[in-house]
Amino acid sequence: MTAPSTFGLSSEARNLHWLLTNLVEEVPGILSVAVVSSDGLLLLSSDQERNEAARVARGERRTGPRGSAADLATVVSGVGSLTVGAARLMDFGQVKHTMVAMDEGSLFVMSISDGSLLGVHGAADCDMSVIAYHMALFVGRAGHVLTPELRSELRQSLESESTGSAR
Repeated sequence: MTAPSTFGLSSEARNLHWLLTNLVEEVPGILSVAVVSSDGLLLLSSDQERNEAARVARGERRTGPRGSAADLATVVSGVGSLTVGAARLMDFGQVKHTMVAMDEGSLFVMSISDGSLLGVHGAADCDMSVIAYHMALFVGRAGHVLTPELRSELRQSLESESTGSAR
């Protein structure tokens, strides 16, 4: 089992990595997680190997997501944008969270800060209220530290990881 490298990152960035890893490992039914910036860029995502190990330890079978963390980030960004537009059109104020229940899984999207979003892909049999509760805890802990500087650091970290693995 490997974890994303946090070497050279600020303590705030390491804390966010830890919070995200803890969310995936501790909450039953979570398949993957992505933190997306307001402009739709992936900032942080769960490590697929750790996700698989956590599922095996809990005795869950793999049911997705079939794509990469970037695919989840794209969906989260799109759903977030759609719901913000709907809220503006209906003049209902800010969007707090969105849940989409599907036959073989669930998608949860929650606002963090400054338009950033937390997206979670859950298993079909997950307890939606438990996942929503833990997402709210994550947002409460992460929202105040997700500054423009930290978002930039997280983007650079992901870019360097992807160029390093492409070699």
